[in-house]
Amino acid sequence: MLWAAAAVVTLGFLIALEIAARRYGLPGPITTQAREVIFPPKSGFLLYASMALMMVVLTWRQRAMAAATAIGIDVTFLVLRWALDIKVTEGHPFGNGALWVVLGCAVMAVTRRTGRERVLLLKGVGMALLLVAGRKTGDAWLLITAKTRPMVLDQYVATADHALGMPSWLVGRLVRASGTVGAHVLDYVYVQLAVFAVIISLYQLRNVATERRFPSHHLVRTFLMIGLLGPGIYMLFPVVGPIFAYGPDGAQWATADIWPETAPQLMAPQYMPFDEITPRNCMPSLHTAWATAIFIHSRKGPRIVRFAGTFWLMATLGATLGFGYHYGVDLVAGVVFVVTVEAAMRTHAHGWDHKGTKLVAYGATIFAALLLSYRFLPLEMAKYPWVSGPLLVLAMASVIVAYMRTAKQWEPKATAVREQEPQPELAV
Repeated sequence: MLWAAAAVVTLGFLIALEIAARRYGLPGPITTQAREVIFPPKSGFLLYASMALMMVVLTWRQRAMAAATAIGIDVTFLVLRWALDIKVTEGHPFGNGALWVVLGCAVMAVTRRTGRERVLLLKGVGMALLLVAGRKTGDAWLLITAKTRPMVLDQYVATADHALGMPSWLVGRLVRASGTVGAHVLDYVYVQLAVFAVIISLYQLRNVATERRFPSHHLVRTFLMIGLLGPGIYMLFPVVGPIFAYGPDGAQWATADIWPETAPQLMAPQYMPFDEITPRNCMPSLHTAWATAIFIHSRKGPRIVRFAGTFWLMATLGATLGFGYHYGVDLVAGVVFVVTVEAAMRTHAHGWDHKGTKLVAYGATIFAALLLSYRFLPLEMAKYPWVSGPLLVLAMASVIVAYMRTAKQWEPKATAVREQEPQPELAV
């Protein structure tokens, strides 16, 4: 019943986004996903990562067959395009095979599986399709933010960012000084965030095929919830980012072309108009949220997994600031947002007890307070940075510490059971 209800809600949401996108003359998430069955997909790597995620429910023999089938289908498409002289000018020359395999497993689950085996396979297929659909949904949603929010709040956020010392301007200059190598590394990390999340998820779900069930909580659940809730906040707090509002990418819409050389002067902020193309996707920073979720879920892995999770978080923070995509206060809000979401997901898996409910309420309150302060107190924050800056960091740290303490209490405690030695019988 729960899975059926979730499927109905998801389908309705996708249909609504499809209709909204077509009103603005662009294909929606359903159309773009359907096109990738035949046409070169824009998300080739993500399609194979999604297929790999689905294969956690399969045996090793079935995984080998699925991978070989996907590669064979992609080779067939490649040969046909070469024979018909069809050049791939947009998208990847591979990925169709992975999507075909996922859809084929869905058909197999309905027609060839029964009972618990069918449910398990359908869960794997649904998880893979949701990951891809989330990417398509995000693209459509970002378009809607640009079309429906003509005024942006960048001046408010940039003013509030004085409390943190304008980190985007500082890191932007550092990235430029690092040259092309540093920029390419950060760009690769930034773009392939979803693929790395799948790698962490594969480690978490490595025992699903043998245990015949999914764990109560894993990274994919948090990732999907971030993608579901985050874009809604974009509509309430539209921000385009320093590279657009204060940099060359904003063209005639930018306040000035000063990023990252010169920080904006302190003045009373106001709404500013912007184009109908640039997404309003800065507040909060969802890339920071996703990278933080990866970091949290990588803590229980081996050393190489923990190291990779730490590297991905640090590189993502560097990219979001160094490329001018976000302000520093965006990152603070993104961390509080993801820790609150993660707390809610873990509380749901653990059971909604008093501690978990209190933690989620506290995180939501801090997050709302951050947004309200950015909007209504930015000038005061900029005038007293030695007060407002530490308060921002302290507010973020308090949510992190509260989560760590509560999560530690949820962990199963290993109690050593001492074997009792046999007592000597008393002489009668």
